[in-house]
Amino acid sequence: MLGSYSQPNNQQLSGWVLVGKDIENDPSSSTLKEPVDYTLVWTSESLKIKQDSNGYIWSPTPPDGYMALGHVVTTSPNKPSLTKIRCVRSDLTNQTETSNWIWGQGSDQSSSKGFNVYSLQPSKRGTNEPTVSVGTFIAQNNAYNTSLSLACLKNNKFDLSSMPNLTQIKALVQAYSPLIYFHPKETYLPSSVTWFFNNGALLYTKGDESNPVPIDPSGSNLPQGGSTDDAYWIDLPIDDNAKERVMRGDLQSSEAYLHIKPMLGATFTDIAVWIFCPFNGPATAKLELIDIPLGKIGEHVGDWEHLTLRVSNFNGVLYSVYFSEHSGGTWLDSSVLEFQQGNKLVAYASLNGHAMFPKLGLVLQGANGIGIRNDTAKSDNVMDTGARYSVVSAEHLQGEIVEPPWLNYDRKWGPKFAYNIGVEAKKVENKLKGDLKSAFESLVNLLPNEVLGEEGPTGPKMKNNWNGDEV
Repeated sequence: MLGSYSQPNNQQLSGWVLVGKDIENDPSSSTLKEPVDYTLVWTSESLKIKQDSNGYIWSPTPPDGYMALGHVVTTSPNKPSLTKIRCVRSDLTNQTETSNWIWGQGSDQSSSKGFNVYSLQPSKRGTNEPTVSVGTFIAQNNAYNTSLSLACLKNNKFDLSSMPNLTQIKALVQAYSPLIYFHPKETYLPSSVTWFFNNGALLYTKGDESNPVPIDPSGSNLPQGGSTDDAYWIDLPIDDNAKERVMRGDLQSSEAYLHIKPMLGATFTDIAVWIFCPFNGPATAKLELIDIPLGKIGEHVGDWEHLTLRVSNFNGVLYSVYFSEHSGGTWLDSSVLEFQQGNKLVAYASLNGHAMFPKLGLVLQGANGIGIRNDTAKSDNVMDTGARYSVVSAEHLQGEIVEPPWLNYDRKWGPKFAYNIGVEAKKVENKLKGDLKSAFESLVNLLPNEVLGEEGPTGPKMKNNWNGDEV
């Protein structure tokens, strides 16, 4: 045992924790060693809550040259046996940081008051990082002035041999591939990239804006490499009728584009499921009880959204899912998610903006009843990502996957300035009075560029999460 597991009690028990076995024959360089002592971090003795018995959380004191990876939980005030847990040799460990708040006196991780429990994760996470999550937690209790240092593991044989092959990837996709529901009032549906190019998307070059060129269906005439500059950009067809048709997308042609990547020292496989919408529609503000359409604010050409499925390479189980939501997102345990047709994940794309959410209803991007509406609902417009998909990148399968040319297009998928933000905001502001006017002014100042729609986005490979973890 390397440490104990903790989770909130309002969801199904669904966690995991790694254990270790010492295979070194030389006692002087043992992989694992018993702690030399314990420090009491916290006890429930003084709490006036319903409990089966008092609880105690202990932090192991590792011997020199070793690190503790987790706590021991007991129902006795006596220190646990030193044989209860093992510490790991320092060269096989790496630094950790707190992840999700689990329980305690405040979910603010910067808070210096009281007792709080957090899940742990490696500080460095990415496709090339050998750091391995142990699945343990950390308890922090300022009342005891306890300074804790718990580590994670490091995969010293980071050869990617645990990653799935193409046949296994296909099986995982068929098992877990998301069903994405679009709002019944959605105007701007997804399409395949090929459909977008075939139906009149144009490539513009800075300094030669009057001569845009059609894009090859495979994207082979898009600039490759370079940097994310403004030398090139993609835009809709010039003809108004063609432009309107392309903006609406084509759900029948829509295709999911999968990036398969190692995570947490290749103990997990992340399947990033990317979808493309030719157009991102206008936003709607909620100012307490009033909804305010924001004109062109929120509109931009070329909208990339994604979900990431995190699957264990130990047993093929889907443990968590990342829902991309505008400039951020949320990781959720699979036990709290909705599934259909067996194990197929259900996700909901917000009206016009296509941000991904796990549940129906309204999610407000803001606070105190003021913000941008994200409305989700079921409809007949549903995208089965397992029905039409392609694996566009899997670095561990070199030679087996050929990346499409459009994936390595570094520039924007839409023009930089589609409209004047100030003018659009002023149109809305002029219709408001008093407190609502002030609230709207504050809201506009807080909105990220993606919602404001100042420019088209870059493609999936240009995002930080392509080689890093989702944040």
